[in-house]
Amino acid sequence: MAVQSWIDILRLSKKTALIHDGKRKIHYLFTDGKEMAEEYDLKTDELIVRKWRHKSTLGAHGQWQVEIGEPPADSVTSSDADVIKENCSNPVFMRRDTKASFQWRIRNLPYPKDVFSVSVEASERCIIIKTSNKKYYKKFGVPDLDRSQLPLDGSALSFTHANNTLIVSYKKPKEILTLEQELLRELKKLKGTGEGDVDCKTQ
Repeated sequence: MAVQSWIDILRLSKKTALIHDGKRKIHYLFTDGKEMAEEYDLKTDELIVRKWRHKSTLGAHGQWQVEIGEPPADSVTSSDADVIKENCSNPVFMRRDTKASFQWRIRNLPYPKDVFSVSVEASERCIIIKTSNKKYYKKFGVPDLDRSQLPLDGSALSFTHANNTLIVSYKKPKEILTLEQELLRELKKLKGTGEGDVDCKTQ
């Protein structure tokens, strides 16, 4: 029932579609004032970006919070070049899903695979990454499962490590796969404006 209620919330939202630069860009405006923006690859239908924006208590727009895709690069001036050099080796955490799995990538982790431990903490509804050398620790949730009120399953979790990057995968449950297929079918029905068009078609 919870899965159905999330798809209903998506259906009831005001959606605007834009086809641009090889991507299908969808903007959702929900009844509670929250906004969600998604970008899909036109060729593969893969979700590349998902971000959220909430209004403050005074009604002002907040910053976009990235859920899926590259984290926004901090705008820096040339005088900050030394700062960038110092920080570029810090771990970079981002989510980039595949059709079959939720997937997180953490770059700049130059440790062997056997140092890492990745587990599900069901009581806190989160995934925990830690290292035996105590150099890295990360706890994060899976918003898609939370929105659909689906349980976290440790057997769906796997990870690999290559090129100083830890890749954590969580196999999507069938309920999520069905929801994503239904949503994509609806999004493809939206009349998206092309590059250069001004007025957007909404549903």
